[in-house]
Parts: sequence; C-alpha cells; structure tokens
Amino acid sequence: MASSKTLVDFFQPAKRMKLSETLIPKSNVSSLCKSSSNNDPNTDAAAITDSSSSNLTTEQRTRMEFNKSLANAKRNIKLCSDRISKAKEEGKGYVKLEELLVEETWLEALPAELQKPYAKNLSLFVEREMSGNVPIYPPAHLIFNALNTTPFDRVKAVIIGQDPYHGPGQAMGLSFSVPEGIKVPSSLVNIFKELKQDLGCSVPSHGNLERWALQVMKCLVSFRNLVHSAIVNDI
Repeated sequence: MASSKTLVDFFQPAKRMKLSETLIPKSNVSSLCKSSSNNDPNTDAAAITDSSSSNLTTEQRTRMEFNKSLANAKRNIKLCSDRISKAKEEGKGYVKLEELLVEETWLEALPAELQKPYAKNLSLFVEREMSGNVPIYPPAHLIFNALNTTPFDRVKAVIIGQDPYHGPGQAMGLSFSVPEGIKVPSSLVNIFKELKQDLGCSVPSHGNLERWALQVMKCLVSFRNLVHSAIVNDI
C-alpha cells in the first residue's frame, strides 16, 4: 500500500521533481530543473509559464502552483525590502505602513482601508515606534508578511497567535511561526503534538510555517487519507 503524505512533507525544502520525458519535452524539463535550483522568482515564474501546456500529473501541477506562489511571496518581500532601503537612502526613519502591504489581491479587497481614521491612528503609532530606539518585531519588511504571502482568494483559515514575539530573530509575521534554527515555541509544539495524535502526522524539526501560509497544498492523488487532505487544504 502506498504511503500517504503528512504535514511534515510540506516542511521540507522543495525538491526537484522527477519528470518523465514521455510527459514533458526535454526543453521544459531543463527549464524546471534550473528553476528548482535558482532563487530568482522571475526565473521560477517563467519556467512555470513555459510548462503550463504540458501534460502533467496532478502532483506535478500542484508542485508548479506551489513554486508560482512561492515566487510571488518572494517578490512581495523583496518589494517591501526595496521600499525600506529607499527610505533609508532618503534619510527617512521608517516607511509608511500602507506602503508595506503590496499583495494586489489584498489591496483590491481592502481598498483605502489603511486611510480610515482607526487605521491611520494605528499606523501613526506603529510608525512612531519604528522610528524610535526600541526594537520592533517583526522587521518592517515582514509586518504584513501574512497578507503578502497568502493572496486574499486563497485564504481558507485564519490563525491568530495570543502572545507577541519578544526576541530578535523570532518573529516573521506569521502566527506561531519562527525561522529554521530558532527554538520552536511551546504553543506550536502543542499544535504539532495534536496533529500527530489525531492524524499520525510526523513532527517537523523546525517551526517555519511559510508553507502553511502559501495555501496551495491541496488534495493530491497520492493522499490515502481524506482527513489528511482536508487538514492540509484548510491550513
């Protein structure tokens, strides 16, 4: 019996797909292989476009969709970082909060939301704090990481954390998530334990939840357990 995939599979670095030459022309296989080892989001997106007409399996199409979403998330983060760098070059102490939400689907869903009185007051408070001497977490370019990573039309569940991160290198703009190499928060450890107890999922070795935020790991044909696919599809 074929083994089913668990959430731990989605916490591992993206692996190069083994693509059959009978399904994809050699030129397209070459493009995909290059994109898997290239960190340039534009290259990844180009490879996806070039291969979109190929007769791929469901799992291959899902992997390509994941790479496309990952490239978009990287582009958004870079755009925020560039805006912050430009502000520093111009001698500004901070970037306006409204300039750090760059995901187009959210801008369309929340037109002028950050211009409303309550949002302006909140933005001014955060901007004053950012321009002071007190460390602010997460870093400015990750303040809207949750929205810039997950397009509005892909949101299926909203996870809200209770406690803020208070140490450097921990916060990454995603509730419960910490970068690889950082101790996994006890609350996230409990979440992993529940998943293992309820569904038999393996416990990941780190707490980076970026793949949850990308929201593209849908039901794959290799999933044996419908509950597994439902959980992954929801978070």
